[in-house]
Amino acid sequence: MEVEIGRGKKGRRAYGFDDIAIVPSRRTRDPDDIDITSTLGPYRFELPVMAAAMDGVVSPRTAGIMGKLGGLAVLNLEGIFTRYEDAEEQLEHIASLAPDEATAEMQRIYREPVKEELIAQRVREIKDQGVVCAASLTPQRVTNYYETALEAGLDILVIQGTVISAEHVSTTSEPLNLKEFIREVPVPVVVGGCASYCTGLHLMRTGVVAVLVGVGPGAACTTRGVLGIGVPQATAIADVQAARSQHMLETGEYVKVIADGGMRNGGDVSKAFACGADAVMIGSPLARAYEAPGRGYHWGMATFHPTLPRGARVKTTQNGTFEQILLGPAHENDGTFNLVG
Repeated sequence: MEVEIGRGKKGRRAYGFDDIAIVPSRRTRDPDDIDITSTLGPYRFELPVMAAAMDGVVSPRTAGIMGKLGGLAVLNLEGIFTRYEDAEEQLEHIASLAPDEATAEMQRIYREPVKEELIAQRVREIKDQGVVCAASLTPQRVTNYYETALEAGLDILVIQGTVISAEHVSTTSEPLNLKEFIREVPVPVVVGGCASYCTGLHLMRTGVVAVLVGVGPGAACTTRGVLGIGVPQATAIADVQAARSQHMLETGEYVKVIADGGMRNGGDVSKAFACGADAVMIGSPLARAYEAPGRGYHWGMATFHPTLPRGARVKTTQNGTFEQILLGPAHENDGTFNLVG
């Protein structure tokens, strides 16, 4: 239902996870009878969970851990691990920073150029662990680096930015033509983020296997405060799943909807699926893992933007393993463990 914001300006009510709850059905089912496996292209996963492409969450090592648990981790190919041979030294330094100096110092750290030889090395490190390798690049840089990643064995390419559309307009640069690019790429492509029916539908028409839904809902993201854009996550997922249905009517092709961000506990994950998500991408819940490379901190891909940072280095408490957070057993009563087990 539309509401009037002011003369000539209308909006509608939108809902976040805290605004909704799931109504129990008239029929219940044994959890052991539920199939939660998920697919992306030809790849099948026991868990419908992706680890977000955040340097404080996904390293080549944790990508292997995530893959062996049945999920999928996405490595940021424009992050610490492809800028520095000794990434651990930089991560240790980031964890030691005082709050008032973190953003400026991280901008300096991330000014180090991305190195193609490290892209290839990190992809091989993940592949050598016997798991599916997924990695992300921004639309601005994907054409520069994707071939290097593919030659090293990349299985799934994620094109990810704060906001992505199927039709970017620019008078100063040559925009990425998603539809043409995806036709040329021999691996499944996931694209995001988006937060509306129209954008989701247009992205699906480019040939992607999945769309990431979420603009600014994550704990480490300040996009809504910096840019003023975003849609509460429950409504965003519901709108994009409606686009998925329309796209399937038009083409017969089912494009996955992946809820990206804004989920703090098992209840939020359940609500994301109830709103229409096929899988979830989480960052802050996994940043609490002992194995997480952030050492008790996590931050988003836009935290270190050179002119307009849109994220924060967020302190968290490391209090469990990846396995405990995803599969249990839980030793807290707040829903932050055993998210899918």
